[in-house]
Amino acid sequence: MKYLSQKKGFLGYDANHNLNPKVIVVPFGLEKTVSYGGGTKNGPKEIIKASHQVELFDEELNKEPYKEIGIKTLKPFSIKKDIKKALSQLSQINKKIITDNKFPLVLGGEHSITPGSIEPILSKYGDLTLLHFDAHADLRESYQGEKFSHASAIKRCLDYKNVKVVSFGIRNLSKPEMDFYENNRDRIKIFWGKDKKNWDFSQIEESFKNETVYITFDVDGFDSSIMPATGTPEPGGLMWEDVLPIIKKVCQISKVVGADINELAPIKNFNSYNFLVAKLAYKILAYTFEFKN
Repeated sequence: MKYLSQKKGFLGYDANHNLNPKVIVVPFGLEKTVSYGGGTKNGPKEIIKASHQVELFDEELNKEPYKEIGIKTLKPFSIKKDIKKALSQLSQINKKIITDNKFPLVLGGEHSITPGSIEPILSKYGDLTLLHFDAHADLRESYQGEKFSHASAIKRCLDYKNVKVVSFGIRNLSKPEMDFYENNRDRIKIFWGKDKKNWDFSQIEESFKNETVYITFDVDGFDSSIMPATGTPEPGGLMWEDVLPIIKKVCQISKVVGADINELAPIKNFNSYNFLVAKLAYKILAYTFEFKN
């Protein structure tokens, strides 16, 4: 695998060449099944570009987390045109990363990347709980004739019997998705967007304690007032302050082994949205490695 220089990669920092990197950032701008607004193929490069403006010091953790983590970023590469081949391509990349005992952070692209991303991780660990942020349940069997649609991302993940999902911020789903959820409550837990003021953190602990966890973050999980730069924005969503305590808590009580952030569709000259996602990515890594042991 070929890498960008540290200055051109995620965070754009001067490298400590003696540091063995623990994280590999994978830019994977897959855009095959978007169903409203487009532009997710440009998400990874804009996240990386914006990350160069993220302050490396974390005032909450009182350190510069990147110095303890080490981060390398794959050079952009051609993504297979067929969606199943593209997902297989991502699986092979992540397999290599986790075989080398590194942490994969995949920057999408549309949400359909997630089942491909988790395949080798599930093979390695056996069981996996998804920490899922989204406006949509993504539990459709197919959408517009495509089984691997972004609207079916979580359903495809649940095709693996040893996967469970805990979703936060859901506020838009179809009747068949609701029926599937009701029939699979043993594998799916939803913290509804409409109830966020009453979320019970003890239930979060029950869902994640001592679990092996993969974080999948669709940026439309954020309220559309702070994240309009996405193909299917929704009102009534999550704010920055809603999201961070959940990620932090999960990182404290479980083993987080990989993550993806997807569905950013950059808007020209509105860099704050790209910056928000870049800072979110850094925060996920900071929490993951702060509490890893």
